[in-house]
Amino acid sequence: MKPLKVALCGGGRTGHLNAILFKQRPDVQVSMLTHNPVVIDQHARGTPMQAQLPDGSTLSARLDRLTSDARLAVEDADIVIITVPAHARAQPLQTIAPHLSTCKPVYIGAIPGFCGFDWLAESVLADRPNLVIWGMKDVPHTAFELKPGRSIKMGGGKSQLYVASHARESGASRQHLLQLLTRLYGPCVTLLDNYLEITLTPGNPIMHSSVIYGLIGPYGQWHRKIFPKPLCWWTECSELGAYFLERMDQESQGLCAVISQRLGLDLSSVKSLKEEIVEAYGEQIRDRSSMLSILRTNQAYNDILAPMVPADNRAGYVIERESRAFNEDVAYGLVLLVEMARRFDLKVPYIEEVLNWSVSYMQGLRDSALDYFPRHWPRSA
Repeated sequence: MKPLKVALCGGGRTGHLNAILFKQRPDVQVSMLTHNPVVIDQHARGTPMQAQLPDGSTLSARLDRLTSDARLAVEDADIVIITVPAHARAQPLQTIAPHLSTCKPVYIGAIPGFCGFDWLAESVLADRPNLVIWGMKDVPHTAFELKPGRSIKMGGGKSQLYVASHARESGASRQHLLQLLTRLYGPCVTLLDNYLEITLTPGNPIMHSSVIYGLIGPYGQWHRKIFPKPLCWWTECSELGAYFLERMDQESQGLCAVISQRLGLDLSSVKSLKEEIVEAYGEQIRDRSSMLSILRTNQAYNDILAPMVPADNRAGYVIERESRAFNEDVAYGLVLLVEMARRFDLKVPYIEEVLNWSVSYMQGLRDSALDYFPRHWPRSA
């Protein structure tokens, strides 16, 4: 079998875990592009990367190439996977574009692919027809406790992985994409019909922002207070956070229904967040009776800490303003949902309330998904 050459752009949790898992597959070569000097140094020392699995066993891997040089990382790649946060995707796309092969199809995607990655990639790669743009709906596994260049812990895995391609891609390219991803992830990969099925799928943008709002928003029990210790995202989720999450999920579903009707699209795969979580994690959830109980009893979510930093001049912790929960989930997730709703004259008051408070908490937007969201959408669709 011809070796499959995979390039991962990003040396974070998702990049580390996927790199290790890919190297367990036969005839798969893996390179990683990262600017983290610790990861590069560990590779130069010959340190293998290790993934600790939920059952306590360990997988080990030595990558074929680990570099900060974009050309070396991607020049011969068959498939490129962007694993950096949504707010940081434009830079690696621009950096690698000149070095991607022009002599063969190169499948360039994002994991996860939300926040309109297809629109961003199109804006950067518009003049490269041999590049096939795709995204995965969610990360294949949760990953946490990263020790850069050395180890990562793997949490719960998804029973099904859903991917979609940009609307410009041919049927043949879509089928070959499915073959490549099945080779990497096994037979659990399903190809969706439309990329909007990823963009509109409820996930981190409404999950993280609602939970934070429920904790420290104007009605939260920790509003303008200091946390005595770090807390877990989900096992310590507040009732108010779960309440807002359900309302925001309902509004997101309403937006999906309007887009489906107005554009004549089948978006039936976009399920409610409760359904998404139960379908993804199954028996790992002990109590499925409510959104709150699902979040609190999903074993795949155990020990995942909220983004917190030490409080200034006081003992304790505060929610970090510079975390991905704001720079990614708010600026590239909620902003996009609200703008899409606005273009259909649809009211989403709960999402707007959490968005406006979040933007205030993060002291304004520096950039957002509106930087690449097509100006004439949905007419251009």
